Amino acid sequence: MQQLDRIELDLTIEGQLIIDTFQGKFDVKDFVGSVSERLIAQSKTSSGPFDPKPFIRTFEAAVDRLIAIRKDVQTKTEQLEKSVRVSEREYSKKMAELNKGFEGVGSSFSTMENKLNEVGRTAIRMGEKLESVHIERQRAQAAHDLIDYYNQFSRGDTTRLDTLKKEGKGGRREVAVILRRLTTVAKEVDLPNAEKTRENIDKYCEKFEKDMLYLFDKCYRKGDPKMMHHCAQTLLDFNGGTSCVQVYVNQHDFFMNKIREHVDHSDNLWSTISNPDESAPRAESGLTELFGEIRATVAQESQIVQAVFPNPPLVMQVFLQRVFAQSIQQYIEQLLNKGGSISELAYLRILQLIHLETSTLVDDLKKHELPSLTPNRSSSLGAADFRNSLSNIPSAAHGATTTTVSTMLETAMEELFMPYTEGQKYIDRESRSLTDLYASLLNNFTQFHMKTQREKGKATMFDRMVDRLGAAAANTSSTIATSTTSAQAAAAIMRFGSIMTDRAHERTSEEPAREEDGLLGIDTAEKMLQWHAEAVGRCVELTGQNDVSKNTFTLLKVLAEAIASSYLEVAVETAHARIEFADPKAEPSLQALNVINAIDLICHLWQHYVNVALFPLAAASVTIRREMSVFNNQAVSRVEGASNNLLQRLTDAIISWLSLQLGKQKKNDFKPRNDDQSFARVNTEPCVACCDSLEKVRDAAFQALSGKNREVFLAEIGTSFHGLLLDHLRKFPVSATGGLMLAKDLKSYQDTVVSFNVPSLLERYEFIRQLGNVFLVRPEILRSYITENYLGRIDSSLLTPYLAQRSDWVQFENRFNESSEMDDTVSDVATKGLKDRFKIARLSMMMKELEGLKLGDGIAATIPSGIGQNFAVSGRG
Repeated sequence: MQQLDRIELDLTIEGQLIIDTFQGKFDVKDFVGSVSERLIAQSKTSSGPFDPKPFIRTFEAAVDRLIAIRKDVQTKTEQLEKSVRVSEREYSKKMAELNKGFEGVGSSFSTMENKLNEVGRTAIRMGEKLESVHIERQRAQAAHDLIDYYNQFSRGDTTRLDTLKKEGKGGRREVAVILRRLTTVAKEVDLPNAEKTRENIDKYCEKFEKDMLYLFDKCYRKGDPKMMHHCAQTLLDFNGGTSCVQVYVNQHDFFMNKIREHVDHSDNLWSTISNPDESAPRAESGLTELFGEIRATVAQESQIVQAVFPNPPLVMQVFLQRVFAQSIQQYIEQLLNKGGSISELAYLRILQLIHLETSTLVDDLKKHELPSLTPNRSSSLGAADFRNSLSNIPSAAHGATTTTVSTMLETAMEELFMPYTEGQKYIDRESRSLTDLYASLLNNFTQFHMKTQREKGKATMFDRMVDRLGAAAANTSSTIATSTTSAQAAAAIMRFGSIMTDRAHERTSEEPAREEDGLLGIDTAEKMLQWHAEAVGRCVELTGQNDVSKNTFTLLKVLAEAIASSYLEVAVETAHARIEFADPKAEPSLQALNVINAIDLICHLWQHYVNVALFPLAAASVTIRREMSVFNNQAVSRVEGASNNLLQRLTDAIISWLSLQLGKQKKNDFKPRNDDQSFARVNTEPCVACCDSLEKVRDAAFQALSGKNREVFLAEIGTSFHGLLLDHLRKFPVSATGGLMLAKDLKSYQDTVVSFNVPSLLERYEFIRQLGNVFLVRPEILRSYITENYLGRIDSSLLTPYLAQRSDWVQFENRFNESSEMDDTVSDVATKGLKDRFKIARLSMMMKELEGLKLGDGIAATIPSGIGQNFAVSGRG
């Protein structure tokens, strides 16, 4: 019954149920869809309910067919696996057999190799023995030939050598080798006729060398490089070829025709080279022309030397040594003599120019480095070495001169400049040049300040300087070799400053001094730094790397001596002398502030230059860098100290002048008799004079000083004047009307000082104004007034000397004192709190200090440490 339900599969389905369908890429969904596609279509066309039986029968038949296919596949797989296992066994068997065969072949080859090695070693031993026998035979033959030639020379017979020499190039080279060996043998032989034989050999050798040199010269004049090469090679084998090289170099047209007798004096550089404000020359026509000819000649000769000589580097070395020793050295000596006859600066600039041009020339000539074609031979080389060289076989002497040209050029340049730069020669000359230039630049400046100080009656500084410089200059003249930089600078200043021994004679012959000659100028400082920078550049160019730090330090000392000691400090000393010897009854000049301003600008410029240009050059030596920093800081500190002393002296002069003006206050200025006339005056005359002076100081300070320097200076002026006013108010009686005059004066003082823009002064002068108001307040409210504001911050007993100047003080003094005692008893706690609140203790101490200051006790003779600490130059090393 089950068999009856099965149906035959459609052909399309049959086509799907084959092995090929399941090979490659197989998708189950696609397979099921293709099998049921026709059944689904039939089911859709049927109008009745869905009938699953066609699907079941179709899929059952398909499953049966797939099971059968799987069995076939399994059967084939098993068969294939059996075949593979059989093939693997056969393959393994064959591989084992082949391995055995290969092992046998390898063993055979190893045995054969061992036998071949043994045969090779035997052959090598035989070859070494044969070579030794051959060398011994050659030596025996050579000894036999040498003995034969020696015997012929002993008889005076040279026929055989003459015949060999006539055989051409090969014969001449063989004669050269024979003669070289005969010369060696003749020196060792000690026979009865040995001396005569040696003379014959030497004569023949001399004749042979002359003949070869004559032939070389003849070929050189004809321009036959092949024969020249043959002669050079023959002479190389004969005696090293030195004579041939000398003939070639000595007779070269460059050395015969290119000798410069004189320097071109018409060149424009000689007219400006000694002017330090002009830039250093970059070229000299004669030197440029000479070096151009050298470049062209060397480029040509390098090709000729390579074609002619067996060892080109050796020949180029001799040729270039002659160029440096004759052509270059002679001309640079003429240039340096010419520069030295003009000035030290001209000499140094020419020396730098020559060094730069020569360095460029050496770099260009290094491009003509030539390879060594044959070894550099000596007379002791044998025939075997000679044959090896012809066959390009390296020998023990090969490569002896492979790098001589570049090394020789560097050595030649170093030796060329050694006489001018060795030891301390260069740096001493550079120092002398700088000191000469600085002394010349500051000549008028120095003369002006010397004359000014002598006119003022203050010759202490310059007298000491002249004595010191004179001693140093004398030391320079007596110990030239060991003179220091300072001694050289002293000699230059003595020379250019025209400081004579007879000072009295100098005073009578002096011309009138010009004020502009004694002014400090940024332009002058820039010139000094510019000249110094040029000298440092030369120092870096002309000295070795190891000496740059030390020489830079030496030049820094020269600069510091000039710009600090001979320039800034001289100006400060003159300004100080002018203030010191000025008329005390005349208003002090504020020109010193301009000096301080110029010093500040110049020091900043100077230190910026030192930090940027000099300190980096000393970085290679930590010790020298530290010493430079210490020396530089000491020099700047010395200038700062002199500037601080000048500011202090100027402050003293200003305070003395203000005190003098206050001293002109009349006794009854604040107790006038004519009220109408008193009201007509705005301020008293001393007040007007003091305010005018303070305004001038303010304007000058704002123009000349800046930053903390200005603030501290004006603060000292204001503080000192504040002390003068405190003392001033205790000296004059004040009436009610006079109190108004006093209040106007104090308000003018306050307004003037407020314009200083110094915050620390505002409180002081507000206190002064309030203190002046005690002369305006009615007696009944005076007690309460002095306990308020700034007056309330100090002890009331300190105000009594000022209150006593009131014209009505006698009338209410007792009542005021009783009220004061009562208030002190009642409000002790409150007052203590108020004092704590307003920091009474501190301000009271301050006012007590101000109260105790007197003009005669030193208020005009002191300056706060802030000025000394503030006037400093930034950027030290």
